[in-house]
Amino acid sequence: MTDTNTASFDTSALGSTLIDDGCRFGLWAPRAERVELALVADDRSQVNHDMTMDEHGVWTIEVLGVTAGQRYGYRVHGPWDPDRGMRFNPAKLLLDPYAKAITAGVDYHGPIMDHTPESNYEPDPTDDANSVPLAVVIEDSEPPKPIEHRRDISESVIYETHVKGYTRLHPLVPEHLRGTYAGLAYPAVIEHLKAIGVTAIELLPIQQFVSEPFVVGRGLSNYWGYNTLGFFAPHAAYCSVGSTGAQVREFKEMVTAFHEADIEVILDVVYNHTGEGGHEGPTLSFRGIDHESYYRLNNDHRNDYDVTGCGNSVDTSHPEVLGLVLDSLRYWVTEMGVDGFRYDLATTLIRDKSHGVDQNHPFKQALVDDPVLNKVKHIAEPWDLGPYGYQVGAWGPHWSEWNDRFRNYIRDFWRGAVCGVEELATRLCGSPDLYGQPISSVNFITAHDGFTMRDLVTYDMKHNQDNGEDNHDGSNDNRSWNCGWEGETTDQSIVMLRHRQVRNLVSTLLLATGVPMITAGDEMGRTQQGNNNAYCQDSPISWMDWDDAEDWSDVTDLVRTITTLRREHPVLRPSIYRHHDPVGRSTDARPRRADLAWFSGHGGEMVTDDWHDEGRRTLGMYTSDDNEAFLIWFHAGDHPTEITLPSPRWGESWQVAAATTLPGEIPDEPVPAGLSVTLPSRCVVVMQASLAKDEA
Repeated sequence: MTDTNTASFDTSALGSTLIDDGCRFGLWAPRAERVELALVADDRSQVNHDMTMDEHGVWTIEVLGVTAGQRYGYRVHGPWDPDRGMRFNPAKLLLDPYAKAITAGVDYHGPIMDHTPESNYEPDPTDDANSVPLAVVIEDSEPPKPIEHRRDISESVIYETHVKGYTRLHPLVPEHLRGTYAGLAYPAVIEHLKAIGVTAIELLPIQQFVSEPFVVGRGLSNYWGYNTLGFFAPHAAYCSVGSTGAQVREFKEMVTAFHEADIEVILDVVYNHTGEGGHEGPTLSFRGIDHESYYRLNNDHRNDYDVTGCGNSVDTSHPEVLGLVLDSLRYWVTEMGVDGFRYDLATTLIRDKSHGVDQNHPFKQALVDDPVLNKVKHIAEPWDLGPYGYQVGAWGPHWSEWNDRFRNYIRDFWRGAVCGVEELATRLCGSPDLYGQPISSVNFITAHDGFTMRDLVTYDMKHNQDNGEDNHDGSNDNRSWNCGWEGETTDQSIVMLRHRQVRNLVSTLLLATGVPMITAGDEMGRTQQGNNNAYCQDSPISWMDWDDAEDWSDVTDLVRTITTLRREHPVLRPSIYRHHDPVGRSTDARPRRADLAWFSGHGGEMVTDDWHDEGRRTLGMYTSDDNEAFLIWFHAGDHPTEITLPSPRWGESWQVAAATTLPGEIPDEPVPAGLSVTLPSRCVVVMQASLAKDEA
């Protein structure tokens, strides 16, 4: 235990740990009156052992003869008193919160509720042992190979993907590995990620998760995984060879493969709620151990205080619960080799005992002070659904945050739903209105939640009928434009426009200051057929269709070009804000350049009238340092526009380094300073400056 663990005791006693000739088990259940360890055999028969409690509420026992692969659970005895947040029911076999491997899922037809069908507040005495997942004792094993050099986040290109969906249909991955950790680590997959310039792969939740009963009742499942059951265990269903510990080894081997390819691994983690849902939902672990300690409750102590929209909220204001979260994070770094975390609904994690938001919460301080956790990346989804839950821009210098303001504005800009370009400049230079440093802004246009980039230019409306909720689920605020036709079409003029718009969107994402996050498949035209809430679609709707890759190679090639520019030219990914400060060397005939400038297209810098022109659809962003300079044009108008390049002060001539245009639409050869160039409609053009010899 490190000094930043806020628990009042040494948490190393918790969970299951192999010792000489046996295994030690530990469970924190401070209000329980009795705890039994249930060792479960292959035939599901049980041998129970009473545990002993210490002064900290930790129940322990050592059992001889237990080896790796042993399955187990806990039966926790105590008062059934919902008015005091106590729902103890020993008929329910409970999962170890510190389990490092978990068998399988849940039998939703079984007696998995702690209460009767007639009342949420009357205990159900039916044993559920044959209906619930079990913890598994595992052997210690070597951590994955560490990455040779963990990048500064300013150098990162993040790729958000789903372990199963990315390779489920991959033609080069062996069939028995598709949809698994081993499949994701397959050489053909890693080669693609390297080719498009990915530096970090962000995995949708891989901590053991379960589906919600109402989703299962519709014949579907929780595909995304935002319904955690075990904070230490890699999801067993993503393992190609078993669920009794092999998932730990296979996950580690996947991390090693990424590290050997110089790709970091970031986990999307869900500590804000668990898969038990509200008190009316299944009791699988935490609620049966101590309802009031693990979860936020209303003043009546009976009902959950829900700021997540998922039925419960984990109470990190409780020191031992916060200790659980921190122990889990350390485990994933030290033992499982990961390089950072993206925190789902992160605001829930910094709420105090009164449920208020506290930006000085011990959770945040622990991540700064901890010698393990302060060396990895921390990315907040900076909101939850509770009071004052929207905390974009408030997380401070040790954090990066999902920037939804960037997402919303860039979508609007390219669909022609904005007035002028003033906010465009703000978003392109790293959103200084929100953050103290540009690396705090994780720029994204799409994510797992919502339209894919292809669907963003194909559908005006969501099409979620397959989710079984009469198309009522999912956001109605998509800020999309179907380019004149709803859904797929063979009309080549529309198809070409859609490709162009995707190229514009992805170029803007990769060229804006900040940390870009690409949603898996956007570089290859992945579609969800208009479904903008595919959380329950473990089906071709969500899986990557690699057959589309050839048709969308124009986008793939452009992504490769721009990520290469980002990697080779640090001026395109500044880690500090630029303020029109002088760079380069001046001469008698030429003043110094600026590190950041905005151009109107009339040869000079933007002036007040240009910024206030609500009809303006064109902006040039000039970025430079002492050694190089680029001028990037963003033109969202539906007609061509003629621009005049800046004077030689800014660059002697200009060579197009990347563009979303078609061949022949813009000059291939260098263009001297001060000359005019016609930008075709709806395009992004990256021009690299040739600097004067006395500057270069």
